[in-house]
Amino acid sequence: MAWGPDRWRFYRLVARETARTFRAVGASLTAPPDILARMRVTGLVIAPQDLRTSDATFADDIYAGLFVFAGRSLAASGGSPFDYAPPSPEWADELYGFGWLRHLRAADTALARANARAFVADFIAGRGDPALARHTPVAARRLISFLCQSPLVLEGADHGFYQNFLKAIARNAQQLERDLRRGVPPQWRLNAAVALCYAGLCCDGIQPILRRATRILSRELDRQILTDGGHRSRDPRFAMELLLDLLPLRQSYLSRSVEPPAALLRAVDRMLPLLRLLRHPDASLSHFNGMGATDADHLATLLVYDGALARPMMHAPNSGYERMEGGRVIVVADVGKSPPLPYSLNAGAGCLAFEMSSGPQRIVVNCGLPASGPDLRLLARSTPAHSTASVADSSSCRFLTATGWWGERLVAEWLIRRRGAVVLRGPASVAAERVEEADGTVLAARHDGYAPEFGIVHERRWQLSAADARLEGRDAFLRQGKGRVRGHDVAIRFHLHPGIAVRGVPDGLELASALGEIWMFRAEGAEIAIEESVYFSGLTGPRRTDQIVLHLRVSDDVEVRWSFARLASAPMRGATAA
Repeated sequence: MAWGPDRWRFYRLVARETARTFRAVGASLTAPPDILARMRVTGLVIAPQDLRTSDATFADDIYAGLFVFAGRSLAASGGSPFDYAPPSPEWADELYGFGWLRHLRAADTALARANARAFVADFIAGRGDPALARHTPVAARRLISFLCQSPLVLEGADHGFYQNFLKAIARNAQQLERDLRRGVPPQWRLNAAVALCYAGLCCDGIQPILRRATRILSRELDRQILTDGGHRSRDPRFAMELLLDLLPLRQSYLSRSVEPPAALLRAVDRMLPLLRLLRHPDASLSHFNGMGATDADHLATLLVYDGALARPMMHAPNSGYERMEGGRVIVVADVGKSPPLPYSLNAGAGCLAFEMSSGPQRIVVNCGLPASGPDLRLLARSTPAHSTASVADSSSCRFLTATGWWGERLVAEWLIRRRGAVVLRGPASVAAERVEEADGTVLAARHDGYAPEFGIVHERRWQLSAADARLEGRDAFLRQGKGRVRGHDVAIRFHLHPGIAVRGVPDGLELASALGEIWMFRAEGAEIAIEESVYFSGLTGPRRTDQIVLHLRVSDDVEVRWSFARLASAPMRGATAA
């Protein structure tokens, strides 16, 4: 992390987090007894539907002692996975969240049910790391999973297990209720409120919590869901996961003859169209601000609720996303500011980045967020991992990292453990303008993320022609300030999908897709190069790919023009060195 102008933001975050810690301690000492502390779960009334798709073959892996979560695997060799050190933090979140129980339910065998009960019993008995299990979003996921998969876990169970299971649900709900009282980051508050609403609807004995949880849920949804349907984090994955919980929750209210809160109904109605804006024809979401590999089945399930004939929205000014369509060609662009610091855990430095598809073939992509690995995830959030321009290989945002003198490093590590690698500073000014013309769409945007350190403002213009499947672009770099300034190296990157083959020809680059399309890329005002890249969002893990990079030196105002044009189907011409 570059200090200087960001140091005061760092210390302000330290002061805010320290104050929040003391408030939490004070609240724990002075708060009245929790509502749930005086209650006990006496039974389960309903088991909500789990909209997440399941894979029965996962049960075979479990039986073999293989646990594969978040792109990492652990071989338990016949033991309990809770007895082993997690291979990654994300793997641990998946294990302790118990969302994987749905795969065992899909197997629908006595062995799968016995395995499910055995693993739940291990957890209830205290095996594993309590600190990992207490993480608020993990505890919220576990409570919802236990309630949704209770038919699997309880079928054939004895009375002792049944009572222990109910006590585990009560303890989980008590923890979340205490977390809400003590104060947690906003997205965690929303996770906890959703889970407690489920508990209040599904459990006998703790119904009074439903009123408080519904009030908190309504407040958080109104705060966090923007008017165009985006979430304040600008994270498509968080929005998709939230919808997978909100839709069954809405039905659970109706099943109990309780009116769903108006904020819940508004949020669902707003959020579904935005997912269509971000969706490409290959049934995956654009890789912005925390989005990695898309579970196409989950997305398809959600979009059924929006109507089969619904059209995607094109313009989301509050969320900062734009969509352009021209025949088979789809362009989705990020033209928004970084989210507020409390929401920026997964935010990327991808301002003015875009992705492009032609039919079901992705062509230009961002690298996307890998499923596991803090270092890789931070790398994937950097500006060079996006299809936009970077100055001096740095990012247009400043992330919280453990740098500085030893005392600052220790404090930064403490903050990262509590809040993650949040964004300390992003572009202060981001502006976008869209014009619909007779022959296509023009989108122009600019940001000043590089102005404080390098004195450069980046402007980008896209023009998508519907008639001839052509995307024309212009990147301008405007120097700010007076007097003589030194030049800086700038790289304009276009990361290519692994399904695209690229090679140089005399007048540019030819791109060939597996579907038989051939595209020509041309550029003026910069040196063209083909370089290696990595696509973190592959369904089977990271994949090697290529990127087109335009290199230039910016010491004064400069402009670069580029274009992607689809050619008529024809054999590739003889290649030359790029």
